[in-house]
Order: sequence, then C-alpha cells, then structure tokens
Amino acid sequence: MKAIAYASSGFREVLQLQEVPRPAPKSHEVLIRIHATTAAAADLQVHPSEAPRKSSLFGRIPGQDLAGEIEAVGRKVTRFKKGDQVIGWSGLHLGTYAEYTCLHERGVLFIKPANMTHEEAATLPVGGLDAVYLLSKANIQPGEKVLINGAGGSMGTYAVQIAKHFGAEVTGVDSTAKLDMLRSIGADHVIDHTQEDFTQSSEMYDVIFDVIGKSSLSSIMGRLNLHGRYLTAVPLMSQIIRGQWSVRRSSKKVIFWAPRTVGRYTEDFAFLKALIEGGRVKAIIDKCFPLEQTAEALRYVETGQKKGNVVLTLGC
Repeated sequence: MKAIAYASSGFREVLQLQEVPRPAPKSHEVLIRIHATTAAAADLQVHPSEAPRKSSLFGRIPGQDLAGEIEAVGRKVTRFKKGDQVIGWSGLHLGTYAEYTCLHERGVLFIKPANMTHEEAATLPVGGLDAVYLLSKANIQPGEKVLINGAGGSMGTYAVQIAKHFGAEVTGVDSTAKLDMLRSIGADHVIDHTQEDFTQSSEMYDVIFDVIGKSSLSSIMGRLNLHGRYLTAVPLMSQIIRGQWSVRRSSKKVIFWAPRTVGRYTEDFAFLKALIEGGRVKAIIDKCFPLEQTAEALRYVETGQKKGNVVLTLGC
C-alpha cells in the first residue's frame, strides 16, 4: 500500500511517499481503507521515537484521524462489519497517512454521519471532538460571552458553531483573511489579531477558549469575569502549574485538555453527530490535497493561512 512515512536522509528524517506492507487486523481489530485524513501541524509534533513500539511500522507513518470504509474485520469483532463507513482516531499509534490502517473495534471508532463526505468527516476525530469535550466542560449558559482565540482553524471553527448552539455570544479571534469566514459560521464579533490584542482590551468574557495557546495565562485571566472559565487545548507545563495555583486563589476556573475514556468520546460523538445531521454544525475545509502532495499540504498548514481544515485524500 502507499503511505507517507519517515525515511532517513543523511542525518535527518524526512517524509516520503513509500510502498509499505498492508496491515492485517487482529482478532478485535478492523482493517480500514482510508478515504481521507487531515494534514495538521500537530501530527508532526509526535516524533516516530515517541510513538508506541506497536504503532504502525514503529511510528514511521504519521497521522491520527481518518474517514474511510471497513474492508475486513478480525474474527472476534462484533461492533462493525465490512462496508461500514467510519471515522476514527488512532492517537499515538499514528498511521493514518496511508491507504489502510487497523484500529481496535473498542477504540475511538464510529459510524460516519450520513450527511458528511469522507473529506468532511475526517475533520471530526480531532477538531470536532476536542472542541465538544472542552466546551462542554465549561458549562456554557445562554447569553454568556465566549471568546475563541484561534477561531479560524480546525478546532476553532467547530468551537464557534458549538458555542453558538449553546446560546453564547461568540467572539472569534484570528487573522484578517479568516474574519469573513468566521462571521459566516455564526461569530457575533471578530477580532483581527494582527491589528488588536484582545488581552489588552477592556472587554470581559465568561469563557475564553485559547485554541492556539500563545497568550499568557495571566493576561487571559484578566479578561475573565468573576466566575469565568479558561479553556486551552495546548497547555504548557508552566500553564498547568500556574493554572492550578490560580484556581486555589480565585473563583475562575482553568480547564485543560486531558486524555479521556472511550466512553466520553462516545458521548461527545453522539452529541456532535446529532448537530451535524441536524444541519447545525458543518465542517470547514480550505483545501484538499492528494496523499502524494502531503509535503505541500503541510507547508501550507504551517503558514497559518488555512481556514478550517486541510484534508489529504486517497483517490476514493
């Protein structure tokens, strides 16, 4: 099968299109023919040496989310059957920049929403489900003011729509070229971060969701109301330590992304699937690239210009 995998080139490792063995499902695994995955800078932050030894080709193949079709099932699989259209998340086992991968039937693996294409559905396992997870922990009430910093990316575009579903007054922060798109998906207000620093304004918020994690914790906490909640998807260890100290001294809350059970993923997916199939939330896709152009796709992602998601397709 074709895959984008790490290969040694001199003293550094580079990503290359390679022919690698197609995996075979174990007794409780399913073999998935991948139709689409997302190109995300976060995928390259997990180095092959950090992946579990049992991961795909010892971690040589990056990628964590997928949409595709089950092509074969292990002999003890009961939850899925051949032909099921699914979305999934491989976590640190990686392996989705490829034509096929295997996932455990009891992992983060669900039937695809009926009204989404594979390209759209591939954006759900990370961007969509993480947005649901963090925003639900904030217990947003109708009429509350929610600011989303980094609203124009994969997680941010879902967060804007989900916060609006909760009845919030939403402010989206991102670069100039993304502001019209943010308005189109429901943002009540937009801030161009190239022109204005929201942490230096006098506006106060009930919830601040910092998707990109580049603002200081102290400056963000200063923009929260008395019982405000700060959410972050990319916490640094220093932020965690300061956040725990802030919680002890204040009525404000600091909520970090954290690993969660498959059961929690299942609950979050059921909630998000209902919104999608009800037409209340949609995937935002900027560009699609064939798997062979993964390097070009990642270069585009790293420019910070993408609106929503960049998707890799596998010719299906």
